[in-house]
Amino acid sequence: MRYLLLSIVVGLFIAILFVNLYFRAKVFKVYGILVRNKVEFGAAHIFNRKKLEEEILPRYPQFKNEIEAFIRHMRYSIRMASVLLVLITLFGAIMMYFREN
Repeated sequence: MRYLLLSIVVGLFIAILFVNLYFRAKVFKVYGILVRNKVEFGAAHIFNRKKLEEEILPRYPQFKNEIEAFIRHMRYSIRMASVLLVLITLFGAIMMYFREN
């Protein structure tokens, strides 16, 4: 049981590393386009769709697809990392509960 839980935790850790690298590559690709064209917005715009639509998209209508792709990748990577961290913590807690003395 201990080895199974340890394998799951190690697998989840590798998964979180892979997710980080994968989305970092996707985000940096779109981020490069936005930076070259001086498109600026803050974290509040990433998490508040209404604020994004009212303040940023009207200022940069030609970059709407890039802005939305950037925000979609950011939200998804945060969601995936959060789920994986919760799973790692959960399986780590189970391992601590069933540890051998």
